[in-house]
Amino acid sequence: MSEPFWKTTALEDMTEAQWESLCDGCGKCCVYKLEDEEGDLYQTDVCCQYFNQQTCRCSDYANRFTLVPDCIQVTPEGARNYEWLPNTCAYKLLAKGQDLPEWHPLRSGDPESVHQANRSARGKVVSETESGDLEDHVIAIVLLDDPESDPLSEIEPQ
Repeated sequence: MSEPFWKTTALEDMTEAQWESLCDGCGKCCVYKLEDEEGDLYQTDVCCQYFNQQTCRCSDYANRFTLVPDCIQVTPEGARNYEWLPNTCAYKLLAKGQDLPEWHPLRSGDPESVHQANRSARGKVVSETESGDLEDHVIAIVLLDDPESDPLSEIEPQ
């Protein structure tokens, strides 16, 4: 049996379909983080107003850069350099030479596995349209050098 594409294909060489399939649908990249003067990163429980909290996907993915000018498109270079990406992000893991976790939909064959493993933002966030000040919604400091640091996964879904 042949190896899965994510083990044999460099990030830069993936097709658009392969690249998009790496997204596990956790939605954590759509949840705001704050950075202080020292460079420490803080996780909030506030999501973008276009984040669909049930599907954990953008409600207007095709127009996201128009609607949210600072929405970031993850690229192979970004996967290597964006420290704020969740430590469980497939793009970040593969950029660091690691494998996808067991609960990743490409490994499990089930798009719900990320939610069943409590690795998504489903049931854990409030929209920025209802939240008020982001500073009032900080839930934890993000430990960038700790691959197990995943503050949203420590919250039980509501």
